[in-house]
Amino acid sequence: MPSNDPQATNASGLTAQETKSLRERKPEPHEEKILQGIKELYTSKPTDRTYEIYAPEAVFHDPIGIAEGIKSIRAQFNGLAKLFPRADIPSFRLLENPPSVPKSKILIDQDVAYYRDPKGEPTKIVNSLLTLETNDKHQIVRHTEEWDHRRETDREDGFFGMLNEQRKKFTAGFTGLFVGQEPPKKNS
Repeated sequence: MPSNDPQATNASGLTAQETKSLRERKPEPHEEKILQGIKELYTSKPTDRTYEIYAPEAVFHDPIGIAEGIKSIRAQFNGLAKLFPRADIPSFRLLENPPSVPKSKILIDQDVAYYRDPKGEPTKIVNSLLTLETNDKHQIVRHTEEWDHRRETDREDGFFGMLNEQRKKFTAGFTGLFVGQEPPKKNS
């Protein structure tokens, strides 16, 4: 559940207003593989190679779930591809880090159009901030998606934040029970 406090900082350490006003930048060579993988995930086209952008112990946190470890992350995005067989990214901006944000964090502002019917109109369009924390091997160790750049509640938000975090872990675990590790096959 996103915070309604306009001064709340998101995973980047900035407010939603600050991250929305960041300038776009060109990727560094070591970021190219990560950006390609992110685009494959969010367009419902993951392959086994896509998941190589993550460290084995990586965590994915979005408004719906908290997936811990690569198997759980695979289940989340493979499930997304099954739920929305088509997704387009009409806007994808790699953002310039201000001095307060370490270079090991990659910030992306994106709009994703999700389709239940691949030939129909989008079911929904979501704007989000992706904050990708990377290790020395240029693998993602933490992938946070915040809708409309608004900070997600967590256990630091008291009792209700703790309950929300537990619900997200349960949701990710439940998804993992029903979604396999094999990326969905695409019809050509």
